[in-house]
Amino acid sequence: MNKNDDAFDVCIDDAFDFLSEEYATLFEGSDATAFQHPLWLDSLYRRLAPAAAAKPLVVVVRHRTNKALAAVLPLLRVRRGPMRTIEFADLRVSDYLSPVCAAKTFADLLLDRQACEKLRKLVRPFDLLRIPKLLDARMPIENLLGAPHRSLMDTNAYATVLSAPFEQWELNALGKSYQKELAKKWRQIHKKGTLTFACCNDSASVGEAMDVMRKFRGPRFQAHGDGDLLQRPEYFDFYSSVALRGMGSFTRLYAMKMDGKVIATALGLAHRGSLLVVMTAFDIEGYKSQSIGALTFESVAKDCIERGDRVLDFTIGDEPYKMQFGGQPTPMSSVTQAGSAAGSLALFALKQAPWIKQAAKRVTDLRPVRTSTGTR
Repeated sequence: MNKNDDAFDVCIDDAFDFLSEEYATLFEGSDATAFQHPLWLDSLYRRLAPAAAAKPLVVVVRHRTNKALAAVLPLLRVRRGPMRTIEFADLRVSDYLSPVCAAKTFADLLLDRQACEKLRKLVRPFDLLRIPKLLDARMPIENLLGAPHRSLMDTNAYATVLSAPFEQWELNALGKSYQKELAKKWRQIHKKGTLTFACCNDSASVGEAMDVMRKFRGPRFQAHGDGDLLQRPEYFDFYSSVALRGMGSFTRLYAMKMDGKVIATALGLAHRGSLLVVMTAFDIEGYKSQSIGALTFESVAKDCIERGDRVLDFTIGDEPYKMQFGGQPTPMSSVTQAGSAAGSLALFALKQAPWIKQAAKRVTDLRPVRTSTGTR
């Protein structure tokens, strides 16, 4: 018997407290992403999951010797049409998905065959299991779940490395030509009035910025699929709650104002020297000629450098502006597993001709996940 065959205990704890001290300790020592932060997952399970009729499926792994928390898999059971699906705690708001544990612990868990077998039994039954938005293979969740090899998604994530001073980073990342173009836009916009840019630091400013964000994003994305998620009360409540609860530590909500009126906003998650941009909104109609989106990202980058951040992460999505700001692409992958004949048929259909794929997606509601800072 392998010495690791009885190293871990595995159970389902659907009432797991993501605000507990033990989870905070686990998260801090883990290789998880900002989208598994205690505040993010607590808000997701409390606010979004009930509205989506999604049921918690929280897999908890503990060290057998001392019962200390070793790993957490934050999953959901979601009914999509006739299909019973197992998904990561995402619900279209998280750009990166990851088990919550250290990579070393994950490797040890894979060696515990009994724990792996029990985990695979606990998450059944399901028709489809799908986990997209995987950044790297340090923690091969497909091996843990006994799923097929991961496949590449049709989109990338982008991040730019920051360095001081800001002027040198700007020259290196943007290039001299684009730097001059933005300098011209700054001169133009300053002629329109008094311009300010700052992080929201109280509930009133957070509320104002979120209201403006919803207002600007509605018409812009009305013709894109099912529109902007921020227009839905439960999603607006989720993002507003995260922005307010994480203010000053986990979240930064930036507001650019012209003569005291908000004309651009950007919401980001601060995590281990990186800022992950999750949502933006701009007064395109009033400031399109001034490239207000680019000026906002330039302002965010400058603030990050002044704070000592090392990375500005534009997250998932292939929008051209990300490369204009020095963003380098990182491939994203996905794990999908069928758990029944119906699930196998759905997966087969999704790989076939376009018209069959569309029919399958309508049945299972498995639209390609391509949320981004611009389209979320």
